[in-house]
Amino acid sequence: DPSVEGLILVKHGIFSFGADAREAYERMIALVTSAEERLARQRKPAFTSATLPACPARVADVAPIIRGACSLPDDKTEGAWKRFILEFRGNDAVMNFVNGTEVARYGQAGVVTPDHNIRIKSRPLLVAAPVDGDLSGFKDQVRGAVAAFGQRYQDYFTRNNARVGGIKTMLDPMPRVVLVPGVGLFGLGRSKKDAKIAADLAEAAVATITDAEAVGRFEPLPESDLFDVEYWSLEQEKLGNAKELPLAGQVAIITGAAGAIGFATAKAFAAAGAEVALLDVDEAAAQGKAKTIGGAALGLRCDVTDAASVKDAFAQVASAFGGVDIAVSNAGAAWQGRIGEVDEAVLRQSFELNFYGHQRVAQAAVKIMRAQDTGGCLLFNVSKQAVNPGPDFGPYGLPKAATLFLVRQYALDYGSEGIRANAVNADRIRSGLLTEDMIASRSKARGLSEQAYMRGNLLGREVAAEDVAQAFLAQALALKTTADVTTVDGGNIAAALR
Repeated sequence: DPSVEGLILVKHGIFSFGADAREAYERMIALVTSAEERLARQRKPAFTSATLPACPARVADVAPIIRGACSLPDDKTEGAWKRFILEFRGNDAVMNFVNGTEVARYGQAGVVTPDHNIRIKSRPLLVAAPVDGDLSGFKDQVRGAVAAFGQRYQDYFTRNNARVGGIKTMLDPMPRVVLVPGVGLFGLGRSKKDAKIAADLAEAAVATITDAEAVGRFEPLPESDLFDVEYWSLEQEKLGNAKELPLAGQVAIITGAAGAIGFATAKAFAAAGAEVALLDVDEAAAQGKAKTIGGAALGLRCDVTDAASVKDAFAQVASAFGGVDIAVSNAGAAWQGRIGEVDEAVLRQSFELNFYGHQRVAQAAVKIMRAQDTGGCLLFNVSKQAVNPGPDFGPYGLPKAATLFLVRQYALDYGSEGIRANAVNADRIRSGLLTEDMIASRSKARGLSEQAYMRGNLLGREVAAEDVAQAFLAQALALKTTADVTTVDGGNIAAALR
C-alpha cells in the first residue's frame, strides 16, 4: 500500500517506507522528529532524586566487588573462574536515572527492544548505594543481590522452558548490567568490547525509559516474548560461539611494560585473551606499546618506587576493566659495585626499585584480588642473581634475593584465598636492564666474546624476552602451582633450584 508511510512495531521500533531510499529516510526523520516534538511539549521531570550517602564509594573500589560477585566458578576445572570485564558509565543522564526514588520500578521494568535481551538479559541488577568506608557491608549486599538475581533468572528460565517443551539449555544467570545509585552503571562482558556493548545498550535504555517516564510509564514486552527472543537460535548466533582463549575475561597488569621483557609479556597475555594494562615510569612509551598491541590495551604511568603512583595506577585499571587477576611485577634496573665499597645510597636506591617496588605492586594487586574473592596470580621477575650472584653485582642481587623470599611469603600467606605467587629467574636477556654496553662490559670482564657471553649456558642458546614472556604465561595458566621459580636461562646448574 503506497499510502503507508511507516509502521510502528509495538515495543520494538519503527519502520518507514518510500518509493526510494531517500524518501524512506526522510520519512523516518519526520516521524522521529514528530515524536521528539511531542515529548518536548508534554514532558515533565521523569525522576525525583533519592537521598543518597554524602560520601559514595569510588568506582575503583566498587567495581572489583561487583566483578567478583558476578564471577562463576568453573564446574570443570578446580580453581578456574568465568570472569567478566566491566565498563563504567556515569554521565548526567545515567546518574539522574540510577539516583531516582523509583529506580527499583522503572530500572527493573525491562529492555527497550527484544534484541537487547540477548546482550544484556531482560533486566539489570540493582544494588544499594555504596558508602565510602563500608565496603564490607556493600560486598555482602552485592553478593546477596547477585544470588537473588541468579535465582530469579533460573525461575524465569524454568517457567518459560516448560512452555516450549523443555528443549532449551539455560545460559549463565549473571547480570550484564548493574545499576549502582550514587555511582552509575556497569556493563559486563567477557571482553572489553562486549562490556562496552552492554554499557552502550544500557545507556540507550536509560535514554528511552527516561523519555517514556517523562510522558507516562515505560512498559516492556511480555516475559514470554523476551524469552523467545533470548533463546531463539538465530538470535543466539549473533553472539557467536567461537572457542574462547585461555585468559578470556581476565585482566593482567604488567609493570616495566615499555621494556623488552615487559612488552613481550604484555603481548603474550593479550594474545591469550587477557585485557592488559601496561604500566611504566615512561607514560608515553607505555601508551605507545599499548597502541601497538591494540584492542583495549591500556598504557599508564606508574613509578613503582612511589606508593601513591602504584595505588593510582591500580585504581585506574580497576576503573577501566573492573579489577585485576594477574599482576606481573617486572619493573627493575641494575646497579653494580663491589659490595664492601659501594655507597649506601646506591643500595637503598636499588632496594626501592628491585624489592620495595615488587612489594608495592603485589600489595596493591592483592587488595583488589581479595575484594573480588576469585583468587589471582602474582608473577615476579626475580633474576638468577637471587640464587647465583655475579661479581660486583651485589647492589642488584641483594634486593632480588629478598624478592625471591617475598614470592614465597605471598604464596604462603594468600594461598588459602586462591592467590598464587610465582617467579621467573631469567638471565642475560637483551633489554633496558642488560644493555649493549653492559653486555660488552660483562663479556669483557669474563674474557669472552659477546656472542659467547650471551650463549654461555648448557644449551648454548641465547635467551630472548619472548622466552621469559612464555614462562610467565605458563605460570599464569598453571592453576595448581604456587611458590614456583622457573629458570629461563638456557641452563645454569649454579642457579638451578629444586
